[in-house]
Amino acid sequence: MEVHNVDLTISAVRPDQYPKTDYPEVALVGRSNVGKSSLTNTLINRRNFAHTSSQPGKTQTLNFYNVEDQLYFVDVPGYGYAKVSKKERERFGQMIEQYLTKRDQLCGTILLVDGRHAPTDDDVSMCQWLTYYQIPTLVVATKMDKVKGNTWNRQESLIKKTLGLSTQTPLVLFSAVSKKGKETVWQWIEKQMGMK
Repeated sequence: MEVHNVDLTISAVRPDQYPKTDYPEVALVGRSNVGKSSLTNTLINRRNFAHTSSQPGKTQTLNFYNVEDQLYFVDVPGYGYAKVSKKERERFGQMIEQYLTKRDQLCGTILLVDGRHAPTDDDVSMCQWLTYYQIPTLVVATKMDKVKGNTWNRQESLIKKTLGLSTQTPLVLFSAVSKKGKETVWQWIEKQMGMK
């Protein structure tokens, strides 16, 4: 998709605040600081549109980004951040679960994992949860520019094995620096939107 126009429509915490359009929606989920904003910025050809922060746990709402009046990217609060209170984590969890399981416009989820390491227990739990609810999912391994080229295959195998990925759940190796993986991610999104 050629992207020229993007707007942050709303930062929502309740279903009655969600956009009232029928545009398909793609949710971006992953642990805090995994690179959701960097992936969003790369996909929409912007530098700092989606706010990147060195401080984990910054996103505490569902942020709906309107892309070309055709699609919403929905940035979901990161999980696995210890400094957020247990009560806050439960509130986030309920908000996220309600959105992912009840939102008719949701056409797929992009699960981001840090490509430099094995997926965390939280990553594995999220992947299993998305599989259980039969939500179409693309796994994106971020920060691959920080991984030596000769170890990419090993990292790819490690991520697939740790998450127990089936052929139904593709994995894309991605770098916000080199833009590697960007086109493949877009192809998957367009397929989920029914454009292909």
